[in-house]
Amino acid sequence: MIDPTVSIVLPTCNRAQMLDRAVKSVLNQSFKDWELIVVDDVSVDSTEELMRNYEKMDSRIHYYRIPVDDRPGISKYLNFGINVSKGKYIARLDDDDYWIFEDKLKYQVEFLDTKKDYVICGGGIILVNSKGEAVFKFLRKESDEEIRANILFACPFTHPTVMFRKESAVKIGLYKDCHFAEDWDFFLRIGLIGKLYNFQEYFTCYMSAGQNKSFIYQRAQSKAIIKLIREYKDCYPNYRKARFVNTLQYIYSFAPFFLRKRLQTFMYFAKRRIF
Repeated sequence: MIDPTVSIVLPTCNRAQMLDRAVKSVLNQSFKDWELIVVDDVSVDSTEELMRNYEKMDSRIHYYRIPVDDRPGISKYLNFGINVSKGKYIARLDDDDYWIFEDKLKYQVEFLDTKKDYVICGGGIILVNSKGEAVFKFLRKESDEEIRANILFACPFTHPTVMFRKESAVKIGLYKDCHFAEDWDFFLRIGLIGKLYNFQEYFTCYMSAGQNKSFIYQRAQSKAIIKLIREYKDCYPNYRKARFVNTLQYIYSFAPFFLRKRLQTFMYFAKRRIF
């Protein structure tokens, strides 16, 4: 068999219903030369049955169950998916998100095929609540120059929108085992070997309903982010300003839970609209 152009890596755990929606959004893509690699953290719901059925229906879909180990975060699942992938490009999707732009893969493949100095590209998102209702939408900074100017202030891409070169990911050592911000760390490192871009199109419906660890472990994540941007202070501009902004976010993490819960969507929106 000829290797696919794109390998889509999708980690999951006990979210069969949402996973089904995510897989269907892949099937709806206009670009068809892909493989879907679903990496399951030994779910105990109907995930395995769902994915075994999808494997029978479509030979491009591959399902793996790998056991939990002591390493933190989801990096081990992402790296497993990349290591077994056959595509020259890697796309990311999470089980609680789904693609809404049918030409997403098409646009990104054409871009990376022609822009050899670029290593990664992403796009915009529509943030939805637990009912699937749109809360707000936003586009990321577009050009390489804009992204680099703001990369220490906030994560420059939304993970389920990105596509990157597999060879570039391998070159930087794939994802690090991090408790938090493994995606931001990955983007900072891949940006050291090539250029960055965000399409001004809405690619993904992104779930933010209090279930993500960025809210649940906000204080620990904020502290980890300050440490992360310090590591790259000599690689990207505006470190002092970025440290100030992220220190304010760390201070905010000490606010009462009910207040942070109420302000979560506004704070998420405000930071990403600015940076």
